[in-house]
Amino acid sequence: MRLSNSVNHQAFIDVINKTCESTEAAVADVHHGATVMIGGFGNAGMPSALIDALIAQGAGELTIICNNAGSGETGLAALLKAGRVRKIICSFPRQSDSHIFDALYRAGKIELELSPQGNLAERIRAAGAGIGGFFTPTGYGTLLAQGKETRCIEGRNYVLESPLHADFALIKAYQGDRWGNLVYRKAGRNFGPVMASAAACTIAQVDEVLELGALDPEAIVTPGIFVQRVVREKSTCNA
Repeated sequence: MRLSNSVNHQAFIDVINKTCESTEAAVADVHHGATVMIGGFGNAGMPSALIDALIAQGAGELTIICNNAGSGETGLAALLKAGRVRKIICSFPRQSDSHIFDALYRAGKIELELSPQGNLAERIRAAGAGIGGFFTPTGYGTLLAQGKETRCIEGRNYVLESPLHADFALIKAYQGDRWGNLVYRKAGRNFGPVMASAAACTIAQVDEVLELGALDPEAIVTPGIFVQRVVREKSTCNA
C-alpha cells in the first residue's frame, strides 16, 4: 500500500504543468465583456507581452482593473487605443503621457471608476480573502463616497468599500515553475500577489520558468494554488 501511494503521489506531481506554449494560447479564452485585472505600477510589473497577445486575440468590452490608465502608446495604453476597453477601475488615470486615456474619456468612449490606491489594493485583497467589504476613512466626505454606506466608528467616519473580483488577472513575475509558484523582482511585485488571489484565472508572464525545486520556498510570494497559467515573456506561437 505504501508503494502504491508513493507511485500515485509521484504521478500526481508529474501531471501538474501550468505552463503555456505561447502568450497567445495563455489569453485565448478571455471572453468579450470580461473583467480583467492587469498588474503593474506604471511600467514596473506590467505584463506587456500578455497585453499584446490580448490585443491580437480581439476580446472587447472589457472592464480593466489596474493601478493606472496606461502611458505612452504601449501596454495598457495600446489596449485602450484598440478600443477594447469599456470601463477602467484605477487610482491614477492621468499622467503627462496618458493622452490615449484622456482622449477616450473626454469623448465619452470609456467609463472611469476612481479608487484611491490603498482602497484599490485592499478591495482586490478583500476579494481574494473572501471579505464582503470593509470600512475605510479614505474618501469619506468626498465625491468618491457618494452612494456608499457610511458609518461612524469610535468617533471617526468611514465609508464602505466593496471587494473587486475579476474573471482574469494578467500579472508579471520574475521567475515561476510549472506548478505556478512565483517570485518577483523588486518593484515588479506591486499588485501581482493580491490580483492573483482575486481572479478566477490568473495568467503569469515570467522571465524564466525554472525546474521544480529551483525556487527557494522562502522566496515564493505567490503560491501556485493562485495561478492557473504560466508563460515565458518571449514565448510566441512559433517558439
